[in-house]
Amino acid sequence: METDVRRNPGLLKLDLYCKGMRLDDSCTVEHDGGRSILRTRAGLGSGLEAILPNGLWTNIPVAEEFASRSPYVLFRDGGRYLIKRDDRERTEIAEITLSPRPAWYERSTSTGKKMRSVGSLQGTYLGVYPAKVCEYWTETTKSNCKFCSVGLNLGVDDADEKSVREVLEVVWAAIEESGITYVDFNTGHYAGYTYLDILEPYIREIKQQTGLLIGIQTPPHPELKRYDALRDLGVNRVSFCFEIFDEPRFREVCPGKDREYGLKKYLDATEYCAKMPRRGGIFDPWVSNGEIVVGLEAPESSIAAIDWITSVGAIPTVCVFRPLKGTDFDGVPPPKTEEMIPVFRHLYEACMKSNLPIGVAPNIHVSLVLLPEECRWFVDNPAKYALKEMKLKAMSGVFSAGFYRQVRKVQAAHRSAATR
Repeated sequence: METDVRRNPGLLKLDLYCKGMRLDDSCTVEHDGGRSILRTRAGLGSGLEAILPNGLWTNIPVAEEFASRSPYVLFRDGGRYLIKRDDRERTEIAEITLSPRPAWYERSTSTGKKMRSVGSLQGTYLGVYPAKVCEYWTETTKSNCKFCSVGLNLGVDDADEKSVREVLEVVWAAIEESGITYVDFNTGHYAGYTYLDILEPYIREIKQQTGLLIGIQTPPHPELKRYDALRDLGVNRVSFCFEIFDEPRFREVCPGKDREYGLKKYLDATEYCAKMPRRGGIFDPWVSNGEIVVGLEAPESSIAAIDWITSVGAIPTVCVFRPLKGTDFDGVPPPKTEEMIPVFRHLYEACMKSNLPIGVAPNIHVSLVLLPEECRWFVDNPAKYALKEMKLKAMSGVFSAGFYRQVRKVQAAHRSAATR
């Protein structure tokens, strides 16, 4: 593995997650068309959206206290943005590109809400949190996950609730101006397990009108058959954020999730969805994700989580813990890069050994996590997986061509019906 971040953008992406970055006074991010640093309801990110060498999209911590001690500083030099190391020589590390801020961010929906408060780009996909804040934050005795910032964001960068009409207006703007292919819906816990009921109208309308790929991230529903119905409705991805594989640590960090569901229900839902029978071939994708946060438990436990997730046919989503301002874990230090490298190396190798379809969907670049396919940068001998990578690349080409063909057909039919 290449250990110099100047020649290893995957390692640079990880190192920036763990160490953050400082912004020099020369930087004029929004003036240069970059995205504002929003504390959206993603719960784990509030940084600078940027594109590293080799096209790795990322969200770099810049607002948190730990970033003020970072060895990395971003400078603006004649319109170029350069990451430099804060040493005597001001060693240049990489030139980056600011993730473009879409014009639609500044427009309003027909109801007067700013479009960026209805949905925001996270990398290249549209993230939407359509309902009220997770109820773990509104209980008399809060039981929210201790690393999460969801309850701090409402009314700041994110509207409280959004109608189907408002979300559709933003989706169409993001299609036409940002070329999105994927919409991801995120909810928290609500009494009565109503989160899937809330999401269904959005899923139905967006799928029928646009044909886009759709994913959801919710707590596990006690009636697992609901996921069969969601798949019939057009959902392509379900993600279950159990965060931590070590059960005592899960109980400590995620008290609401532990009380209401317990780790086992998250694992059961992940496995159930991963093992749903395949149908429709390559053009009917269905992915189950188990999501964890590394840096909140021992690396060995995170590796065990990856092994379990891939063993049932699901794909791991691995976030790096970020101590966000105002959270219960505000003062907890982020993980050390060198301790995280084996975890992300294992992520790639486990996905490849299990023949999981990583990196196949078109134009999905995620800024808040290292995608499994990006973790090839941590492998000592990537040539070992050359044949499997070639197969995935071929799958991606076939899928992308068919996907865009279907999407154009669906969207053309909708536009034609709308003008009648």
